Amino acid sequence: MSCHSRIRVLVAEDEFLVRMDLAQHLDDAGYETFEAGNSAEAIATLENDRSIRIVFTDIQMPGMMDGIALARYVRIDGLPTIIVISSGKFPPDMKDVPADVMIFGKPYDWSKFSRVLSEVGAKLGG
Repeated sequence: MSCHSRIRVLVAEDEFLVRMDLAQHLDDAGYETFEAGNSAEAIATLENDRSIRIVFTDIQMPGMMDGIALARYVRIDGLPTIIVISSGKFPPDMKDVPADVMIFGKPYDWSKFSRVLSEVGAKLGG
């Protein structure tokens, strides 16, 4: 079992198969994952579980806010949460992205996934 076994991650992605695949990769890496299909579900999950420390979010999501707005919400809420934004439009317009947000392009390059997790681990202090 990984050193990340107790770290909770929220995957906010409207495409079910993409969300399921990312959640499986995170589960395989030892993270405890939660899934949300839109921003309202993501916010409800974050409000119900204040121990979530990582949010993977797609930029384009249906609902009251997109992934960038969700990232801003997380920052305003003040949670010590690492945010990873994914987008098929790479790179996204960075002027709208909050500071200290990581980018993981779509389609996902799983050969680079361990690098993303290493960066996340470094930010978590481990």
